[in-house]
Amino acid sequence: MASRNSDTAPRAPLRATAHHGLKIVVVGGFGVGKTTMVRSVSEIRPLSTEETMTRAGIGVDDTTAVRGKTTTTVAFDFGRITLDDELVLYLFGAPGQERFWFLWDRLFAGTLGAVVLVDTRRVQDSWYAIDRLEHHGTPFVVARNNFGAPQHSRHQLRDALDLPPHVPLVDCDARRRDSSKAVLVALVNHLFALSFARETTP
Repeated sequence: MASRNSDTAPRAPLRATAHHGLKIVVVGGFGVGKTTMVRSVSEIRPLSTEETMTRAGIGVDDTTAVRGKTTTTVAFDFGRITLDDELVLYLFGAPGQERFWFLWDRLFAGTLGAVVLVDTRRVQDSWYAIDRLEHHGTPFVVARNNFGAPQHSRHQLRDALDLPPHVPLVDCDARRRDSSKAVLVALVNHLFALSFARETTP
């Protein structure tokens, strides 16, 4: 799904007052909208490693649910968003195909949190991402991307993903800057809540 405003996003310089950078990774299945989210919300022109899909991927990449998709991320996407005068998020979009999963562990290094994008038409594509994040102990939120009428209620989706009660589950439209930013704000709030809980636990 192409970003609606990737070409019109502001090209803001990094503020001199920015002292805190958070590395965030956006993960999920193939064609779920990770590149779109990074493009829609980044305040700089995103670094993208999207390449045209070729015949070499036939029989390897499952395009059943994304028949109109013609490009794919082969390394990662990178963008940046400033949340306030001091706090900056550095965004890394991970490739979705199984043949690129070996890159994920390196992308997770130094990551404070993650967004798991979910297409409810193929929930099972999100299981691996959640498993790897839990394996690394990386906090995350789950964002149900808008691909039309939801196939599951939030309660059903939480059950299907076996999400613990404390993991936030939100809706979003990855094409919209305000919607993608709201997901990132939800993640930052989740990270602060976890940090506060650790500091106050005897």
